[in-house]
Amino acid sequence: MMADGEVRAELDFPSLFRRMEENLCKILIGMNEVVQQMLVAFFTGGHILLEGVPGVGKTLLATALSRTFSGQCRRIQFTPDLMPSDILGTSIYRMKEGEFQFKKGPIFSHVVLADEINRASPKTQSALLEAMQERKVTMDGVDYSLPSPFFVIATMNPVELQGTFPLPEAQLDRFLMKILVPYPAEMQELELYRLHPGLSGEQNLLANIQSLLRPEEMVKTQDVYHGVNVDSSLHGYVFSLIQATRKSVWIHLGASPRAGIHLLTASRVLAASRGRNYLIPDDVKAIYLPVLRHRIVLKPEAQMEGLTPDSLLNDFLQQVPVPR
Repeated sequence: MMADGEVRAELDFPSLFRRMEENLCKILIGMNEVVQQMLVAFFTGGHILLEGVPGVGKTLLATALSRTFSGQCRRIQFTPDLMPSDILGTSIYRMKEGEFQFKKGPIFSHVVLADEINRASPKTQSALLEAMQERKVTMDGVDYSLPSPFFVIATMNPVELQGTFPLPEAQLDRFLMKILVPYPAEMQELELYRLHPGLSGEQNLLANIQSLLRPEEMVKTQDVYHGVNVDSSLHGYVFSLIQATRKSVWIHLGASPRAGIHLLTASRVLAASRGRNYLIPDDVKAIYLPVLRHRIVLKPEAQMEGLTPDSLLNDFLQQVPVPR
Protein backbone atom coordinates (compact mmCIF):
# COMPACT_ATOMS: atom_id res chain seq x y z
CA MET A 1 0.00 0.00 0.00
CA MET A 2 1.06 3.57 -0.58
CA ALA A 3 1.59 5.98 2.30
CA ASP A 4 -0.75 8.82 3.16
CA GLY A 5 -0.46 11.85 0.95
CA GLU A 6 0.76 9.98 -2.12
CA VAL A 7 -0.65 10.79 -5.53
CA ARG A 8 -2.36 8.10 -7.58
CA ALA A 9 -2.16 7.92 -11.38
CA GLU A 10 -5.88 8.55 -11.74
CA LEU A 11 -5.53 12.01 -10.18
CA ASP A 12 -5.11 15.00 -12.45
CA PHE A 13 -1.72 15.59 -14.02
CA PRO A 14 -1.17 19.13 -12.66
CA SER A 15 -1.60 17.77 -9.13
CA LEU A 16 0.89 14.97 -9.79
CA PHE A 17 3.42 17.35 -11.36
CA ARG A 18 3.11 19.82 -8.47
CA ARG A 19 3.51 17.09 -5.85
CA MET A 20 6.62 15.73 -7.58
CA GLU A 21 8.12 19.23 -7.68
CA GLU A 22 7.44 19.77 -3.99
CA ASN A 23 8.73 16.30 -3.17
CA LEU A 24 12.06 16.84 -4.92
CA CYS A 25 12.58 20.44 -3.81
CA LYS A 26 12.44 19.35 -0.16
CA ILE A 27 16.04 18.19 -0.48
CA LEU A 28 17.16 19.87 -3.73
CA ILE A 29 17.38 23.34 -2.24
CA GLY A 30 17.56 26.19 -4.76
CA MET A 31 16.96 23.92 -7.76
CA ASN A 32 13.29 24.71 -8.44
CA GLU A 33 13.81 25.65 -12.09
CA VAL A 34 16.12 22.69 -12.70
CA VAL A 35 13.57 20.31 -11.13
CA GLN A 36 10.72 21.73 -13.24
CA GLN A 37 12.67 21.39 -16.47
CA MET A 38 13.79 17.87 -15.57
CA LEU A 39 10.21 16.79 -14.87
CA VAL A 40 9.02 18.25 -18.17
CA ALA A 41 11.69 16.22 -19.96
CA PHE A 42 10.79 13.11 -17.97
CA PHE A 43 7.08 13.28 -18.80
CA THR A 44 7.98 13.98 -22.43
CA GLY A 45 9.90 10.71 -22.55
CA GLY A 46 13.17 12.42 -23.51
CA HIS A 47 16.59 12.54 -21.84
CA ILE A 48 18.59 15.40 -20.39
CA LEU A 49 22.14 16.68 -20.26
CA LEU A 50 23.11 18.43 -17.02
CA GLU A 51 25.97 20.90 -16.94
CA GLY A 52 27.29 22.09 -13.62
CA VAL A 53 30.39 22.06 -11.44
CA PRO A 54 30.92 19.12 -9.05
CA GLY A 55 29.02 19.29 -5.79
CA VAL A 56 25.82 21.08 -6.86
CA GLY A 57 23.55 18.03 -6.48
CA LYS A 58 23.43 16.34 -9.91
CA THR A 59 23.75 12.80 -8.52
CA LEU A 60 21.25 13.52 -5.75
CA LEU A 61 18.82 14.82 -8.40
CA ALA A 62 18.84 11.51 -10.30
CA THR A 63 18.49 9.36 -7.19
CA ALA A 64 15.69 11.49 -5.76
CA LEU A 65 13.73 11.33 -9.03
CA SER A 66 13.81 7.52 -9.04
CA ARG A 67 12.55 7.50 -5.45
CA THR A 68 9.41 9.43 -6.43
CA PHE A 69 8.09 6.49 -8.47
CA SER A 70 9.85 3.55 -6.74
CA GLY A 71 12.16 3.15 -9.71
CA GLN A 72 15.67 1.74 -9.91
CA CYS A 73 18.55 4.20 -10.35
CA ARG A 74 22.06 3.24 -11.49
CA ARG A 75 25.08 5.48 -11.79
CA ILE A 76 27.70 4.85 -14.48
CA GLN A 77 30.99 6.68 -14.02
CA PHE A 78 32.26 7.41 -17.52
CA THR A 79 36.03 7.05 -17.90
CA PRO A 80 38.34 6.77 -20.94
CA ASP A 81 38.64 2.99 -20.48
CA LEU A 82 34.89 2.36 -20.16
CA MET A 83 33.70 -0.12 -22.79
CA PRO A 84 30.21 -0.44 -24.35
CA SER A 85 29.79 -3.83 -22.63
CA ASP A 86 30.31 -2.11 -19.25
CA ILE A 87 27.11 -0.18 -19.97
CA LEU A 88 24.97 -2.54 -22.04
CA GLY A 89 25.99 -5.93 -20.65
CA THR A 90 27.73 -8.99 -22.07
CA SER A 91 27.11 -12.61 -23.03
CA ILE A 92 28.65 -15.16 -20.67
CA TYR A 93 29.10 -18.84 -21.53
CA ARG A 94 27.49 -21.12 -18.92
CA MET A 95 29.22 -24.49 -19.10
CA LYS A 96 26.51 -26.24 -17.08
CA GLU A 97 23.78 -25.20 -19.51
CA GLY A 98 26.08 -25.34 -22.53
CA GLU A 99 24.92 -21.96 -23.84
CA PHE A 100 25.56 -18.25 -23.67
CA GLN A 101 23.54 -16.16 -21.24
CA PHE A 102 23.15 -12.40 -21.45
CA LYS A 103 24.13 -10.56 -18.29
CA LYS A 104 22.42 -7.18 -18.30
CA GLY A 105 24.45 -4.05 -17.71
CA PRO A 106 23.60 -1.02 -15.56
CA ILE A 107 21.66 0.61 -18.40
CA PHE A 108 18.76 -1.70 -17.54
CA SER A 109 17.40 0.74 -14.96
CA HIS A 110 14.58 3.24 -14.83
CA VAL A 111 16.90 6.19 -14.21
CA VAL A 112 20.48 6.04 -15.49
CA LEU A 113 22.99 8.67 -14.39
CA ALA A 114 25.76 8.87 -17.02
CA ASP A 115 28.30 10.78 -14.97
CA GLU A 116 30.77 12.90 -16.99
CA ILE A 117 29.69 11.35 -20.29
CA ASN A 118 32.30 13.27 -22.27
CA ARG A 119 35.16 11.43 -20.53
CA ALA A 120 34.37 8.18 -22.37
CA SER A 121 35.45 7.38 -25.93
CA PRO A 122 33.10 8.18 -28.85
CA LYS A 123 32.46 4.43 -29.30
CA THR A 124 31.17 4.11 -25.74
CA GLN A 125 29.17 7.33 -26.00
CA SER A 126 27.50 5.99 -29.15
CA ALA A 127 26.52 2.74 -27.44
CA LEU A 128 24.66 4.68 -24.75
CA LEU A 129 22.99 7.07 -27.19
CA GLU A 130 21.81 4.24 -29.45
CA ALA A 131 20.14 2.57 -26.47
CA MET A 132 18.53 5.91 -25.54
CA GLN A 133 17.09 6.26 -29.03
CA GLU A 134 15.98 2.66 -29.61
CA ARG A 135 14.93 1.90 -26.00
CA LYS A 136 16.51 -1.52 -26.37
CA VAL A 137 19.85 -3.33 -26.40
CA THR A 138 20.72 -5.81 -29.16
CA MET A 139 23.17 -8.57 -28.23
CA ASP A 140 23.99 -11.56 -30.46
CA GLY A 141 20.99 -10.79 -32.65
CA VAL A 142 18.55 -10.73 -29.72
CA ASP A 143 16.71 -7.55 -28.66
CA TYR A 144 16.38 -6.80 -24.94
CA SER A 145 13.87 -4.06 -24.07
CA LEU A 146 14.89 -1.45 -21.54
CA PRO A 147 12.66 -0.79 -18.51
CA SER A 148 9.76 1.64 -18.68
CA PRO A 149 9.98 4.44 -17.84
CA PHE A 150 13.58 4.86 -19.02
CA PHE A 151 15.30 8.18 -18.38
CA VAL A 152 18.97 9.07 -18.90
CA ILE A 153 20.55 11.97 -17.04
CA ALA A 154 24.00 12.66 -18.49
CA THR A 155 26.34 15.12 -16.79
CA MET A 156 29.13 17.28 -18.16
CA ASN A 157 31.62 19.34 -16.19
CA PRO A 158 31.97 22.83 -17.73
CA VAL A 159 35.48 23.50 -16.36
CA GLU A 160 37.43 20.27 -16.80
CA LEU A 161 38.38 19.99 -20.46
CA GLN A 162 41.53 17.85 -20.21
CA GLY A 163 40.97 14.19 -21.04
CA THR A 164 37.49 14.67 -22.52
CA PHE A 165 35.89 13.64 -25.81
CA PRO A 166 33.34 16.29 -26.86
CA LEU A 167 29.96 14.92 -27.91
CA PRO A 168 29.35 15.40 -31.66
CA GLU A 169 26.45 17.64 -32.64
CA ALA A 170 24.45 14.66 -33.94
CA GLN A 171 24.68 13.01 -30.53
CA LEU A 172 23.92 16.17 -28.58
CA ASP A 173 20.76 16.51 -30.68
CA ARG A 174 19.47 13.26 -29.14
CA PHE A 175 19.09 14.93 -25.76
CA LEU A 176 15.77 16.69 -25.28
CA MET A 177 17.27 19.36 -23.01
CA LYS A 178 20.54 20.71 -21.73
CA ILE A 179 19.91 22.05 -18.24
CA LEU A 180 22.39 24.30 -16.46
CA VAL A 181 22.81 23.67 -12.73
CA PRO A 182 24.07 26.90 -11.12
CA TYR A 183 25.40 27.56 -7.65
CA PRO A 184 22.54 28.20 -5.20
CA ALA A 185 21.80 31.72 -3.99
CA GLU A 186 23.16 32.75 -0.58
CA MET A 187 20.03 32.06 1.49
CA GLN A 188 19.43 28.78 -0.32
CA GLU A 189 22.97 27.59 0.32
CA LEU A 190 22.70 28.50 3.99
CA GLU A 191 19.46 26.49 4.17
CA LEU A 192 21.28 23.61 2.51
CA TYR A 193 23.99 23.73 5.19
CA ARG A 194 21.32 23.57 7.87
CA LEU A 195 19.41 20.65 6.39
CA HIS A 196 22.20 18.43 5.10
CA PRO A 197 23.02 15.58 7.50
CA GLY A 198 26.73 15.39 6.61
CA LEU A 199 29.06 13.26 4.53
CA SER A 200 27.50 9.91 5.46
CA GLY A 201 23.90 11.05 5.69
CA GLU A 202 22.70 11.23 2.07
CA GLN A 203 20.50 8.16 2.53
CA ASN A 204 18.83 9.86 5.48
CA LEU A 205 18.23 12.87 3.25
CA LEU A 206 16.67 10.68 0.54
CA ALA A 207 14.36 9.14 3.14
CA ASN A 208 12.40 12.41 2.97
CA ILE A 209 11.40 11.63 -0.63
CA GLN A 210 7.96 10.04 -0.90
CA SER A 211 7.11 7.39 -3.46
CA LEU A 212 4.11 8.82 -5.30
CA LEU A 213 3.59 6.22 -8.02
CA ARG A 214 4.81 2.87 -9.24
CA PRO A 215 6.85 2.64 -12.48
CA GLU A 216 3.95 1.13 -14.47
CA GLU A 217 1.68 3.97 -13.34
CA MET A 218 4.28 6.59 -14.22
CA VAL A 219 4.50 5.25 -17.80
CA LYS A 220 0.80 6.03 -18.31
CA THR A 221 1.44 9.73 -17.66
CA GLN A 222 4.08 10.11 -20.38
CA ASP A 223 1.55 10.65 -23.15
CA VAL A 224 -0.23 13.50 -21.37
CA TYR A 225 0.91 16.02 -23.99
CA HIS A 226 -1.34 14.37 -26.61
CA GLY A 227 -4.28 16.05 -24.89
CA VAL A 228 -2.84 19.55 -25.37
CA ASN A 229 -4.09 21.30 -28.52
CA VAL A 230 -1.72 23.40 -30.62
CA ASP A 231 -3.03 26.22 -32.81
CA SER A 232 -1.48 26.48 -36.29
CA SER A 233 -0.15 29.94 -35.41
CA LEU A 234 2.01 28.34 -32.70
CA HIS A 235 3.38 25.84 -35.20
CA GLY A 236 4.48 28.89 -37.19
CA TYR A 237 5.90 30.54 -34.06
CA VAL A 238 8.04 27.50 -33.24
CA PHE A 239 9.20 27.31 -36.87
CA SER A 240 10.23 30.98 -36.79
CA LEU A 241 12.21 30.45 -33.58
CA ILE A 242 13.98 27.47 -35.10
CA GLN A 243 14.55 29.31 -38.39
CA ALA A 244 16.14 32.22 -36.51
CA THR A 245 18.99 29.93 -35.42
CA ARG A 246 19.69 29.03 -39.06
CA LYS A 247 19.70 32.60 -40.35
CA SER A 248 21.87 34.19 -37.66
CA VAL A 249 25.25 35.45 -38.84
CA TRP A 250 26.72 34.32 -35.51
CA ILE A 251 25.68 30.66 -35.77
CA HIS A 252 27.55 28.06 -37.82
CA LEU A 253 25.01 25.25 -37.32
CA GLY A 254 21.36 25.96 -36.54
CA ALA A 255 18.70 23.80 -34.90
CA SER A 256 17.28 20.77 -36.75
CA PRO A 257 13.61 19.89 -37.37
CA ARG A 258 13.95 17.43 -34.47
CA ALA A 259 14.61 20.43 -32.25
CA GLY A 260 11.28 21.97 -33.29
CA ILE A 261 9.43 18.72 -32.57
CA HIS A 262 11.08 18.45 -29.16
CA LEU A 263 10.29 22.08 -28.39
CA LEU A 264 6.60 21.59 -29.19
CA THR A 265 6.37 18.35 -27.22
CA ALA A 266 8.08 19.77 -24.12
CA SER A 267 5.95 22.93 -24.31
CA ARG A 268 2.78 20.82 -24.39
CA VAL A 269 3.87 18.91 -21.26
CA LEU A 270 4.53 22.23 -19.52
CA ALA A 271 1.06 23.45 -20.55
CA ALA A 272 -0.51 20.26 -19.17
CA SER A 273 1.38 20.72 -15.88
CA ARG A 274 -0.19 24.18 -15.64
CA GLY A 275 -3.69 22.74 -16.01
CA ARG A 276 -4.37 23.72 -19.63
CA ASN A 277 -5.33 21.61 -22.63
CA TYR A 278 -4.05 24.22 -25.08
CA LEU A 279 -0.64 25.73 -25.80
CA ILE A 280 0.23 29.42 -25.43
CA PRO A 281 3.42 31.29 -26.45
CA ASP A 282 4.59 31.58 -22.84
CA ASP A 283 4.87 27.78 -22.64
CA VAL A 284 7.20 27.79 -25.65
CA LYS A 285 9.26 30.68 -24.28
CA ALA A 286 9.72 29.01 -20.89
CA ILE A 287 11.28 25.89 -22.37
CA TYR A 288 13.05 27.38 -25.42
CA LEU A 289 16.54 27.77 -23.92
CA PRO A 290 17.03 24.28 -22.39
CA VAL A 291 15.70 22.61 -25.55
CA LEU A 292 17.84 24.68 -27.97
CA ARG A 293 21.06 25.72 -26.21
CA HIS A 294 22.97 22.50 -27.02
CA ARG A 295 21.73 22.24 -30.62
CA ILE A 296 23.41 25.32 -32.08
CA VAL A 297 27.10 25.78 -32.88
CA LEU A 298 28.48 29.31 -32.69
CA LYS A 299 31.02 30.69 -35.14
CA PRO A 300 34.48 31.49 -33.71
CA GLU A 301 33.89 35.22 -34.16
CA ALA A 302 30.75 34.99 -32.02
CA GLN A 303 32.74 33.45 -29.20
CA MET A 304 35.40 36.15 -29.60
CA GLU A 305 32.65 38.75 -29.17
CA GLY A 306 31.62 37.08 -25.90
CA LEU A 307 28.31 35.77 -27.24
CA THR A 308 26.82 32.57 -25.83
CA PRO A 309 24.03 30.26 -27.02
CA ASP A 310 21.76 31.59 -24.28
CA SER A 311 22.37 35.25 -25.14
CA LEU A 312 21.57 34.62 -28.82
CA LEU A 313 18.48 32.56 -28.03
CA ASN A 314 17.20 35.30 -25.73
CA ASP A 315 17.67 37.75 -28.61
CA PHE A 316 15.57 35.52 -30.87
CA LEU A 317 12.79 35.43 -28.27
CA GLN A 318 12.76 39.23 -28.37
CA GLN A 319 12.93 39.50 -32.16
CA VAL A 320 10.46 36.85 -33.36
CA PRO A 321 6.87 38.18 -33.36
CA VAL A 322 4.59 36.43 -30.87
CA PRO A 323 1.24 35.25 -32.32
CA ARG A 324 -1.87 36.71 -30.79
